[in-house]
Amino acid sequence: MIQGRSRFKNTLARKPFIFLQAIVLLLLLLPSLYGSNAVAATQDPDPLRWHKEIKRFSWQDAKNSYPEQAILFVGSSSIYRWKTARAFPRLPVINRGLSGSHISDMDYYFDILVKQYNPSKIICYCGENDLADKKTVAQVLAAFETFSARIKKELPETTLLFLAIKPNPLRWKIWEKMAETNRAIKNYCQSSGLCIFLDTTTPLFNVKGVPDKNLFAGDGLHLNPAGYAIWNQILAPHLTIDSKQ
Repeated sequence: MIQGRSRFKNTLARKPFIFLQAIVLLLLLLPSLYGSNAVAATQDPDPLRWHKEIKRFSWQDAKNSYPEQAILFVGSSSIYRWKTARAFPRLPVINRGLSGSHISDMDYYFDILVKQYNPSKIICYCGENDLADKKTVAQVLAAFETFSARIKKELPETTLLFLAIKPNPLRWKIWEKMAETNRAIKNYCQSSGLCIFLDTTTPLFNVKGVPDKNLFAGDGLHLNPAGYAIWNQILAPHLTIDSKQ
């Protein structure tokens, strides 16, 4: 009888220790079970950082008339650095690239950067900076879906062409993520009919399957004239004003 009571007391004494062990084990397992939800999503950057650039665009538009049925280039630095007027001299081209921009910036300034021009076509290069700033593929796809749906709603006669996110030496470490985003957006364009996906990545690889450094500027991020010449050739057949393809 005395031994039974002793065992019972020992069991009670061990219970707090066992309970503590269980809590520690649960805390160790939580990151693996819910790791994807535990990491906070990367937030959109402050769009007001573009105040000066947007003001400059507004000043240019007030000073100069813009063409009807324009071909509008929008997106990040790959658009900003593209000599689009020189590349397509016979076409009514408008370039409204913002170096370093995210898709959310184009949506925030949609009326100023896009809608007011009522373009026949929109050439969009975007998403690379989003991914470089650690946004997920799902975030980039959702942002692009929002942007493309808005174009369809507010500019129903406008054709949207998406240029695939390019491989480049500087950001080669996140290429798999870029490629996954390209596949997601390509599938979205094909299933929704709201955009046209153009493969502007394949010609930028060399025979070893890595970005051809001869097509990039010294920073390893942006295209050089030879790289843009390839993009010009890919895009040109899609820029006839009377064609939706």
